[in-house]
Amino acid sequence: MRFEGTQAYVATDDLKVAVNAAVTLERPLLVKGEPGTGKTELARQVAAALDLPMIEWSIKSTTRAQQGLYEYDAVSRLRDSQLGEDRVHDVSNYIKKGKLWQAFEADGKVVLLIDEIDKADIEFPNDLLQELDRMEFFVYETGETIRAKVRPIVIITSNNEKELPDAFLRRCFFHYIAFPGEETLRKIVEVHHPGIKGALLSTALTQFYEIRETPGLKKKPSTSEVLDWLKLLLAEDLSPEDLKRDGANALPKLHGALLKNEQDVALFERLAFMARSGRR
Repeated sequence: MRFEGTQAYVATDDLKVAVNAAVTLERPLLVKGEPGTGKTELARQVAAALDLPMIEWSIKSTTRAQQGLYEYDAVSRLRDSQLGEDRVHDVSNYIKKGKLWQAFEADGKVVLLIDEIDKADIEFPNDLLQELDRMEFFVYETGETIRAKVRPIVIITSNNEKELPDAFLRRCFFHYIAFPGEETLRKIVEVHHPGIKGALLSTALTQFYEIRETPGLKKKPSTSEVLDWLKLLLAEDLSPEDLKRDGANALPKLHGALLKNEQDVALFERLAFMARSGRR
């Protein structure tokens, strides 16, 4: 069982090694990187490449670790007891299985994605240490222990919004998805926009990397954003000449696909103003 990438996902050699190492070690794969570099998509493509079902747990700021195990609905049970319902005598009727429980009870191997773990409270990773390490947890309401029938492939993503605890990191295999160089990015573009004209792509990517390297930029455009931008360029049938910028117009064509806040737009407007002033 080895991951070698897919036709829909360009995986670097280092990323393939990381995925396969985590599978061999049977440890969670912790993937970090800029937003939009394909961390979430990696889990989907691993599942597709290995022909495995996937269970996705998207983390929010309000998510608690317990929700990944199970939730006990005491309110519904109290209401049913007041109404004289027969189902009230079986506490399992009021337990909602979480994503980890679903992964543990699967008859075969699955891919479990814990997406954007750094969005949750700082204690969230620590609260899952034992469950992810031992692949089991105890259900207090029923007195049963839920153990994984087959150890799942666990992929955890983080945007680096918060530092993760050392004890949690120690249990993971780590990989950072660096922003792709031009050669890799060309391969990614070819997957999503096959047959794009070379001249247009070269001009667009040159401009894209210039934008990313602009000093003072608050949010650098990501892989997903350059793909959206290229889609718009193709839809508008723009030529390489249409993309040319000068000092008077520093903003790129259709810049809303690349620049996502007013500070960065203002930065390029200031650059244009300074360029016009310098020519006077």
